[in-house]
This record gives sequence, structure tokens and C-alpha cells, in this order.
Amino acid sequence: MPRLSFLLPALLLALSACSGQQAPRPATLLPEQPAHADFDALRVHYSLLPTLAMNESVARDYGVERAPDRALLVVALRQRAGDEEQSIAGEVSATATDLSGKRQSVALRPVQVGSYTDLIGVVDAHANDQLRVELQVDTLAGGGKVRFERSF
Repeated sequence: MPRLSFLLPALLLALSACSGQQAPRPATLLPEQPAHADFDALRVHYSLLPTLAMNESVARDYGVERAPDRALLVVALRQRAGDEEQSIAGEVSATATDLSGKRQSVALRPVQVGSYTDLIGVVDAHANDQLRVELQVDTLAGGGKVRFERSF
């Protein structure tokens, strides 16, 4: 019986240590990450979204096949003048790397969106993937590297 009287307080002490954690609290929203980068007068807008998030007509207009394992990379080059932005031509090379280190070169092609020209490309993106995208941008208004991540 003396052995039991020693174990009971030790067990209670161990259990009380488990309850010393903070109480659950509501989730807080993280601020949205900027979807553009500025290089002097050049602004580079970028986005990577699942192709299934696009509606049928937009996918058709872009010439993109909607699929569960594909994402659309959109890059828009704009020259800033005050509060105004105008489409500007330039060269963009893009690569996407997943968490396993698999690297994809992304072939970008121009699409006309109203009076603007954007660049789009399709990337392999599977459920629970996280892709790191790197853009190398060159225009007459400036250029540089843009890096961002997107989880699926």
C-alpha cells in the first residue's frame, strides 16, 4: 500500500502538467500578401490559381484546360505614371519549385485582356502542394526578380 500512496501523487502531478497549456483562442486572419512588386516605374502583378477556380468562359478565352492538378500563372507588366498603369512589353522567365525540390520551367504566352496584355502559363500543382515561384523580369522601365509562394 505504501507504494500506491507514492504513485497517486506522482500521477496527479503529471496530469496537472498536461493542463498547463494556454486555452484555445479564435483564429486570426493573416494580412493578405501583396500580389505585386515594384521596380522603379515598373509594377509586376502576379497570381497563381488552380485552373478549376476559373469559370468555363475565362478558361476558354485564355485557351486553358481546367484540371484538378493544374494551376495558372498570370503575370502582368505595367509601367506606372502617378496613379495610372499602362501595359508594357517585356521578357519574363518563370520557374516553379515544389516542396520536394521538383522544378518546372513555366512557358509564358501573351493574352489580350481588354486593352492590356498579360502573360500566362500553366503549372503542375497537386492537392497539398506548396509552390515557390520565381520570376525574372526585364523591361525598358526596369526589372528584377520576384519570388512568391502559393499553397494548394
